Amino acid sequence: MLLIRGGTLIDPKSKTCGPRDLVIDGERIVSVYTPRAENGAQNNDTPMAGKPSAFDKVIDAEGKIIIPGLVDVHVHFREPGLTYKEDIASGSAAAARGGYTTVVCMANTRPPVDTPETLALVLEKAAAAPIHVHTLAALTRSLKGRELCDLALLQKLGAAGFSDDGMPVMDAGILRDALFKTRELDALISLHEEDPALIHDPGVNSGEAAAGLGLLGAPPVSEYSMIARDCMLALAAQARLHIQHVSSAFSAEIIRTAKKLGARLSAEVTPQHLALSEDALYAKGTLAKLNPPFRSAFDRAALIRALQDGTIDIIATDHAPHSAEEKNLPFAKAPSGVIGLETALGVCRTTLVDQGHLDLMTLIEKMSLAPAKLYGFDAGYIAAGGPADLALIDRDRRWVVSDFASKSSNSPFTGETLSGKVLLTLCRGRIVYRDSDSGYTIP
Repeated sequence: MLLIRGGTLIDPKSKTCGPRDLVIDGERIVSVYTPRAENGAQNNDTPMAGKPSAFDKVIDAEGKIIIPGLVDVHVHFREPGLTYKEDIASGSAAAARGGYTTVVCMANTRPPVDTPETLALVLEKAAAAPIHVHTLAALTRSLKGRELCDLALLQKLGAAGFSDDGMPVMDAGILRDALFKTRELDALISLHEEDPALIHDPGVNSGEAAAGLGLLGAPPVSEYSMIARDCMLALAAQARLHIQHVSSAFSAEIIRTAKKLGARLSAEVTPQHLALSEDALYAKGTLAKLNPPFRSAFDRAALIRALQDGTIDIIATDHAPHSAEEKNLPFAKAPSGVIGLETALGVCRTTLVDQGHLDLMTLIEKMSLAPAKLYGFDAGYIAAGGPADLALIDRDRRWVVSDFASKSSNSPFTGETLSGKVLLTLCRGRIVYRDSDSGYTIP
């Protein structure tokens, strides 16, 4: 058995914030208890009082925060087909380093996850990962938006949900049919919302930054016009729909309105869209090129408000690795996307908590419990009987982003100083990451 003692527990499910000790046996938590009575004396009623020798290992969490393992519903691990950028093993290592114990991979691999054979390949690799790795299946064959995949079969074989991420579903009739089908299956569709017909140059917002590059860019209407259509289709079908990486103020307002009308919607925002706006392009170049792009400071502020009022439910990274050679191409030719698993908690702590936009409890809820609920995962909370998936955080540690466990390093936060550091990540009761640079040791 394992004892974690002396830490401050933050659990968004029970709203617990206070000193707790944890006892872990195998893959489950068997006990969570307050280590001292109200008068400050040792609580001798606890099963572990005065018995540290009963444990195989004791982790001293004094002065540290214990949080549920984070859950990311939007990652690209590039396997199969593009494993020079990332694979399930390296992506899992990056996730663990960032405090994540559960991730959901997108289906836009090569080949895409649109057949039982490719799904089985991904799930076989996922089963060997040190963390919980799930995958979506493609919504349409070859991600072309013309013919639905066999959704019922793919769900039966283990797909967590469906998405053509990276490609919008342009045919409204196809999406309508998909929504009615997934309502029958009680499954979730997750959508990338950008109309390519309204985009001149992907990866950069239409505005001053684009003009400075001699480009016309991607206007916000390319996103919110698709969101408006699809929210209404979801409302008509009364099917569950998840909107990915919201980037504009109007998009957030449309989602807010559609929820009020009764649409079964959820939405996510990325740490990078919360932290940066389009002027990041001046300093970061292609490291700030992503789809949808960074938009105006006005849009960024609106996203934070939407996160505060619950319009946006989840923070997800859209971890999108690319090689240095690809990102070093001229801006118009470089691929869009940034990595984010290893910096997400630090970026959000620095951007949201340190600046007074969210408290730490709400932040952890948006990064653990809420995304776990989206797919019905047994994750995102800490309780007796619950999964032994958690992370140990040094809340006061400031650190400079410099190196990565990911195969790729395309981060706009390289060189930035962030607050809060993951010291330890446990998944299934096993240590899957330990920050050796901090000097934190485990007896």
